Amino acid sequence: MNINGQIQEVLQSIQPLSQEQMEHAKEYVNTLTKPIGSLGKIEELAIQLSGITNQVFPVVSRPGVAVFAADHGISDMGVSAYPKEVTMQMVYNFLNGGAAINVFSRQINAILKIVDIGVAGDLQHEHLLHKKIRYGTKNFAIENAMSEEEANQAILIGMEAAQHLIDEGTRCLIIGEMGIGNTSSASAITSVITGCSLEEAVGKGTGITNESLQKKISILSKALVERNPDPNNAIDILSKVGGLEIGGMTGAIIKAAEQRIPVLLDGFISTSAALLACLLEEKVSNFLIAGHLSHEQGHAHALASLHKSPLLNLDLRLGEGTGATLSFPLVEAAARMMKEMATFQSAGIASKSQ
Repeated sequence: MNINGQIQEVLQSIQPLSQEQMEHAKEYVNTLTKPIGSLGKIEELAIQLSGITNQVFPVVSRPGVAVFAADHGISDMGVSAYPKEVTMQMVYNFLNGGAAINVFSRQINAILKIVDIGVAGDLQHEHLLHKKIRYGTKNFAIENAMSEEEANQAILIGMEAAQHLIDEGTRCLIIGEMGIGNTSSASAITSVITGCSLEEAVGKGTGITNESLQKKISILSKALVERNPDPNNAIDILSKVGGLEIGGMTGAIIKAAEQRIPVLLDGFISTSAALLACLLEEKVSNFLIAGHLSHEQGHAHALASLHKSPLLNLDLRLGEGTGATLSFPLVEAAARMMKEMATFQSAGIASKSQ
């Protein structure tokens, strides 16, 4: 695998979850004033957070949201309901505070960063992180989406963005994206890594017709045959059929894992990045929390491959990090339960009789 040395160092630094702290956390959860197991997934989440953070009383606030924006050459094939120009227009909407991710980020008091990693145009805004590698990927129906060097660069930029947020106080990382055509890349990546068929991986994205859906499947099937990505090589997959923003999210995920910061996944696109991150280093999976189940059918296959159960199922298919921000209060609730809830002993309540 043609992988940058700096990325390799971070991957090698990722530690397993702290089994010791998870055991302590489990024992402590069972002393709280409730029947054992009665808070279900919230208890499981609290124990996972203890293992991730190496603390019985994990801290997940303040959340940080990194939205990576890039364009896709494959969008020239008519695989999306929207033209490529919408990527740039939506990035300005993010920067001006008017998108769903802005609303939901404000609601949870998140630090929000917008990263131009490959938009097909020049953006100017004081709050934009200018990290453009190229003006969108190449059309992977015709040629590789990017070079291996560019794939490595995208991962490095993602790592840098995550570290930036962590340095500012982020204790739970939410990753999001914007890029017209990116469900095509996510579908290709998911099919290659999980082994599911393209028919199972490909959805209607932003709302294409049934006729366009069949065309999209046909285009991607031919592209996968011609590009022939190696299912065991994340850099090969990313460079051949990926997106620059997917590479950025991949890097952000592995950096957060190295720093023992929980990663709250959004929908289909961010989960395709998680598949790449876990292919690079399987221990990354321990640091992932599935925020929700997307309406995009490929998302279920991606989550199943990662052995992740989503916290919410709201029929969302927007991206941007919106589903993850909506699910963050559940992650915070798990952490608060550990810190603020009384034990039977401290509350003077009789526990279950033996």
